[in-house]
Amino acid sequence: MKNYLFILVIFLGACANKSSKKDDAQSQPVQNSVSLYILGTVQDGGSPHIGCQKSCCSELFNNPDHTRKVVSLGVVDHKNDKSFLFEATPDMPSQLKLLKERSQSNQETPDGIFMTHAHIGHYAGLMYLGRESLGGKNIPVYAMPRMKMFLETNGPWEQLVKLNNIDIFPVQNETKVQLTPNLTVVPFTVPHRDEYSETVGYKIIGPTKSALFIPDIDKWSKWEKDIVKEIKRVDFAFLDATFFDGPEINTRNIAEIPHPFVLESMELFQNLPPSEKSKIHFIHFNHTNALLKQNSDSYKKVLQAGYNVSGFNQRFNL
Repeated sequence: MKNYLFILVIFLGACANKSSKKDDAQSQPVQNSVSLYILGTVQDGGSPHIGCQKSCCSELFNNPDHTRKVVSLGVVDHKNDKSFLFEATPDMPSQLKLLKERSQSNQETPDGIFMTHAHIGHYAGLMYLGRESLGGKNIPVYAMPRMKMFLETNGPWEQLVKLNNIDIFPVQNETKVQLTPNLTVVPFTVPHRDEYSETVGYKIIGPTKSALFIPDIDKWSKWEKDIVKEIKRVDFAFLDATFFDGPEINTRNIAEIPHPFVLESMELFQNLPPSEKSKIHFIHFNHTNALLKQNSDSYKKVLQAGYNVSGFNQRFNL
């Protein structure tokens, strides 16, 4: 009997230890004053995707994966007790709750929300700040001029402004926004389908490291800047990986949904040294993208080539 109890204690201790080592950013000690968290990795329409009858979605409708959230970043300045959200997605309620937990804050909303552009997965979450939901009070929203005007002059978003649910802070291309003594953000325009607003990426600068965030862009060759040079200037680069390759989009016209294929990006970056390749973290995956599955050949191919695939709830010290 004593031997049985001893074995049982050892078994339970091993299980507890295994559980404590799960891949959860909250279970790991904060190593720096500023942390960046991956709060979502999926393209605007989410996963599973509305109307999708393919195998990539069929099982997920019955058994949802809680890690399949639309692309978003959270940044926390632990020293100054400030948190910021990048993108206002349809998954924003759960993402804000996660950001609150990571920042160990008493408030339900961040100290600022940074917008990239007016495509549904990147701004639709603002609806939750209105009187039908949170009824927010002057929540700071940082937006470029066209994005600011879009929100102020189009319903239902203009109601958020009129009711003071949000307070829009204008930002300018290539102009620094000093959020705290430890945290600076620099917006920059990128080419994309700008039907309603300009499209921007962000450079997020902490006390020791910096990150590039470009969830949406047309082909790299259309950008006035050299993405290779921009990668060299930062420590992390979270880059548009909507589609893995051409066959993935099947019969759709790529001119209507222009993005750099992952294979194209890998070819463009192939001559970078390993230290530079390791900075690259692909993000913003369409529901059809095999990079959403860690056991896929595509996922393994990206890692073997020296790049990274962004994962939900990852943390990076800045």
